[in-house]
Amino acid sequence: MNIVLLGGPGAGKGTMAQRLVADFGVAHISTGDLLRAAVKGGTELGMQAKKYMDAGELVPDQLVIDLVKERLADDDAQEGFILDGFPRNTVQAVTLDSELSAMGRTIDCALLIDVAPEVIVERLSGRRTCRACGYTGTAADAVCPKCGGEMYQRDDDKPETIKNRLDVYEKSTSPLVEYYRGQGLLKTVDGAQAIDEVYAAVKEALGL
Repeated sequence: MNIVLLGGPGAGKGTMAQRLVADFGVAHISTGDLLRAAVKGGTELGMQAKKYMDAGELVPDQLVIDLVKERLADDDAQEGFILDGFPRNTVQAVTLDSELSAMGRTIDCALLIDVAPEVIVERLSGRRTCRACGYTGTAADAVCPKCGGEMYQRDDDKPETIKNRLDVYEKSTSPLVEYYRGQGLLKTVDGAQAIDEVYAAVKEALGL
């Protein structure tokens, strides 16, 4: 089960990926997590990425591709993987197909979680993250329910940045939908439903 998850920022890709990982044991490869870990670790690659992330812009292709290639080589990705946030454009998709082909692997499904832009802005602007453990909650969480740490609003969860991210997504990432549709790999689910309903639709789309 090698899956590419598609959808705008805040569409719920990470939540669906976590459930699939828990139920089916495949590797969840989130480029957002990979990049944030590189930023937190203070690596050269992480520092390069930070200036793009803080502005709500896409990190350059080659930088992301190098991170993903390393991750795909890990043991837990050998039985299957869910790519969350990559590829972001058709250039990356073609490169990914080439890299996977060299490994004797292919993409089985491109799953689009479809959510209206205004719903995404409302969702993300209310999101808060724990400085200590990284837990994601809402504005209602005064302190982190997991570790008691400070909850804060990430720069890329502020409304003006979200709108910029959605504009960038529409221009750069939307052509991916047509790319995977052309390969006969695209499946679409309505991401505006309740989480359990979205997950049931995801499993049905994947034939699970």
